[in-house]
Amino acid sequence: MSQILIDYYKAIENSSVMMLDAARAEDWDGVMRYESASAVLIEQLRSRASTETLDADARKEKTRIMQRILSNDAKIRYLAEPWLDHFEAKFEGQHVLH
Repeated sequence: MSQILIDYYKAIENSSVMMLDAARAEDWDGVMRYESASAVLIEQLRSRASTETLDADARKEKTRIMQRILSNDAKIRYLAEPWLDHFEAKFEGQHVLH
């Protein structure tokens, strides 16, 4: 049933909104938690999508959802850049011992 697949896309979108909210609050641990939840949902979606298909209307809805997810992702990356730069600078020059 294509509605189940769409529900997965909607859940992933919701997780991306939560990630964006956490990024706006500079809650990077929260971002990582929501990203982990998204990864689980994506794996579940992949498994389900291997045996189910979307009808034409559902494919259009999927496209709209994916566009919003990608937009949220771009915003998260923009907000994370200063944090990532700081993180990289903090560990620059440190070597891992093997």
